[in-house]
Amino acid sequence: QVQLVESGGGLVQAGGSLRLSCAASGRTFSSYAMGWFRQAPGKEREFVAAISWSGGNTYYADSVKGRFTIYRDNAKNTVYLQMNSLKPEDTAVYYCADKIDPATTWEDEYDYWGQGTQVTVSS
Repeated sequence: QVQLVESGGGLVQAGGSLRLSCAASGRTFSSYAMGWFRQAPGKEREFVAAISWSGGNTYYADSVKGRFTIYRDNAKNTVYLQMNSLKPEDTAVYYCADKIDPATTWEDEYDYWGQGTQVTVSS
């Protein structure tokens, strides 16, 4: 059974940093691209970042480019999202998801999803 478990969310002041983790189990992690998405209250879920199975290709939403970094450790079956210079508009539930490579920005193409972790940025 495929399982994705996010962690690392919390409350942080604007300008601060958080690192989210997504631990995967149930299938060969290194064969799959991983994505991070987020959903703010009253809004639709949106793409944040994605990474190919090898880590060689990464993609970012314009709103987080230069502030967020996605990376993975295939030996630990974990993908990370380092979030710096956080803004109140980054407040959302953050989800990780996986799909067969290549990585894409389209959430409909992702197969399995985690339960989400709350990130709240205060002004």
